[in-house]
Amino acid sequence: MMTRRVLLGGLAAAGVAATGLRALSGKAAPGGAAGPEARFPFTLSEAEWKARLSPQQYAVLRDHGTERAGTSPLNAEKRPGIFACAGCGHPVFDARTKYESGTGWPSFWEPLPGGIGTSVDRSFFMTRTEVHCANCGGHLGHVFEDGPQPTGLRYCMNGVAMTFRPATA
Repeated sequence: MMTRRVLLGGLAAAGVAATGLRALSGKAAPGGAAGPEARFPFTLSEAEWKARLSPQQYAVLRDHGTERAGTSPLNAEKRPGIFACAGCGHPVFDARTKYESGTGWPSFWEPLPGGIGTSVDRSFFMTRTEVHCANCGGHLGHVFEDGPQPTGLRYCMNGVAMTFRPATA
């Protein structure tokens, strides 16, 4: 028979286990990016990040959050140009590699050379490959192996984590 004490003890143990899995994943605690030992060319203090980014951008780029599917105007962006990190302006994807994945997030089949880095994300009791900006370490999204050719990859990005610069004529 389940008692309140057993239930609360089980919930506490689950919380400790989840925290331990996050620590093992190499992901930084809230406010970090791409791992506590990671160093990036572009750095700011947490106060500077908070001043630079909107609350939603901060939640995604610095705290590894996820925007709600279908909410980003960048999902419908079809013009030629470059998608860049909203945190530091570093170019991460060319619009030529963008495609409609049906997921509700901007998706790409290939990043720009030197645009991104990846790390293992073991949060939420699963293993995924996190994508972060190679310049500032900001969390952009995840990459999956169910994309189109020629790479077979789907870089599923948070639109709020990026900006778009249209190509000039």
